[in-house]
Amino acid sequence: MDLTYPPEAEAFRAQIRDWLEANLPEGWFEPDFSLSGAERTAFNERWTEKLFEGGWICAGWPTEYGGKGLSLLEQVVLNEEFAKAGAPMRADFFGDTLVGPTILQWGTEEQKREFIPGILRGSIGWCQGFSEPNSGSDLASLKTSAVLDGDEWVINGQKVWTTQAQHADYVFLLARTDPAAPQHAGISYLLVPMHQPGVDVRPITQVDGTAEFNEVFFTNARCPRGNVVGGVNNGWKVAMTTLGFERGSSSTTGYRRFLKEWEAIVEEAQHRPRRVDRLTRDRLVRSWSKIKIMEINGYRSLTDALNGTHDAALLGACNKMFWSETHREMMELAIDALGMSGQVLTGTQGTNADTGGLRRGRADYPVSDLQASFFFSRSETIWGGTAEIQRNIIGERALGLPKEPRPS
Repeated sequence: MDLTYPPEAEAFRAQIRDWLEANLPEGWFEPDFSLSGAERTAFNERWTEKLFEGGWICAGWPTEYGGKGLSLLEQVVLNEEFAKAGAPMRADFFGDTLVGPTILQWGTEEQKREFIPGILRGSIGWCQGFSEPNSGSDLASLKTSAVLDGDEWVINGQKVWTTQAQHADYVFLLARTDPAAPQHAGISYLLVPMHQPGVDVRPITQVDGTAEFNEVFFTNARCPRGNVVGGVNNGWKVAMTTLGFERGSSSTTGYRRFLKEWEAIVEEAQHRPRRVDRLTRDRLVRSWSKIKIMEINGYRSLTDALNGTHDAALLGACNKMFWSETHREMMELAIDALGMSGQVLTGTQGTNADTGGLRRGRADYPVSDLQASFFFSRSETIWGGTAEIQRNIIGERALGLPKEPRPS
């Protein structure tokens, strides 16, 4: 693990810092700086335009497709400086981080010209259609089908836990295009319009009132024949590429959100001295230690990527399992530190509709920041590969243990 950045990376860091100082609101870096609700709304509306003008949206993409062509290390430095400044990057996870890079790697030139500009400008919203009711961790067992009818694919089936489907214009979808082929070999990766007959989106309301997840039903829905990414029946390889993009340039900054929550827990605990006994202090220290391990693991992942040592799959499995379980434990500590007040709604009535980047429920169900994180942390050991699946990967690929037996 090398923590020394080369001189050219530090020169680039200074360039980013200068841009941030010139473009963030006056006083941003002062300790007591804050924006009112109206000021925050105006800032958010203008900030995305400034990011686009500066070329910081999808800056790692090739210049011929609107990016800056930044190296991986430059992208890391970019994320680090934005994180240090508390300046938001555009939060289009599905477009910027998943399907956009996948199209750039696997797509045809026609697909790149059609979809990449809309992703860059934020004019196309995306969702991910992978999981199904009986095909979550065992993704290759999916049943959604796509049958070619002339120049169109006809899609039938159901997806579940489809985040932001109610707002999306397109879904990048896995469907079985050859039912006679082995599980992994008969799947294709399709780009399917959401606004059409035959696509039914049904929100799944969570315990905190959020409806971020959805069920999506496809009944003879259609997409053009040319909307297959990476070739027919090659969808499994393409999908694994997409999942790999979930990690990367944020490797050295991902721990920061957990550290910020930990600091909030400490602040809450200090207001409740009777709740902070020796065991609670021990749990706080243990949580802080694990956050530092996340930071170190991020540098390990970055070093692996820069050196091309190809341990990304194992490091990804270790890291995902570690941070998701750590976060769940930490948020249980938060609720314990809150005591009985953690069992009632402690947010501000009517503010939850403006999320400010956090997941929120209804405006009439005012959970606090820590309560919202507690609810969401329950899902993190499941999505993106369950902790049990990550342990299988580590056991089989790193420790050489036999594969888990299939149920008879």
